Amino acid sequence: MRAQSFAAAMLLLAVAGCAGNQGTQPQSGDTRFVAGDGKITLFEISDRRPAPAVEGETLDGGSATLAAHKGKVVVLNFWASWCAPCRAEAPVLKDIAAKTKADGVEFLGIDFKDRRADALAFERSQQSGYPSIFDQPGKVALSFQGTVPPAAIPSTLIIDRQGRIAARALGAVTYNDLLSTVTKVGDER
Repeated sequence: MRAQSFAAAMLLLAVAGCAGNQGTQPQSGDTRFVAGDGKITLFEISDRRPAPAVEGETLDGGSATLAAHKGKVVVLNFWASWCAPCRAEAPVLKDIAAKTKADGVEFLGIDFKDRRADALAFERSQQSGYPSIFDQPGKVALSFQGTVPPAAIPSTLIIDRQGRIAARALGAVTYNDLLSTVTKVGDER
């Protein structure tokens, strides 16, 4: 019994350590948090909806908008520093962003429900090579409600050259799936 209590205490401590102590992030057992399997759904061209306006202050104090990338394929990634799957997929996003930049593909991160200091530390360690909007209150995420559940972290959207939502992944994406889908959307004319 004592060993079971110790094991339970250690598990609780490990979960608390992963989650951090920020009151605004989803907590264990929070039914508003949506986990995904990372599979990418590619929408038929006739079923695509226009992406909502996306704009905001970036983590480095600048500004970014989706409209600034009109005519390009854009990969939007919703992430947070406290999210273990986000940390796991960060190298995939970084590599694909670098690999597809010459093809006119742009990446834009949306840092969701995070502390700025934690997000900046994450960005410094990952060196993603693309900007992230600081969306602490979740306004950008809410604008995609109906396409992405507001608490689905990480989530990735691929916006086509016409500004429509071409593909969606809920959960951490894999390298081959993301590269393949970005290439398909990029090859559309």
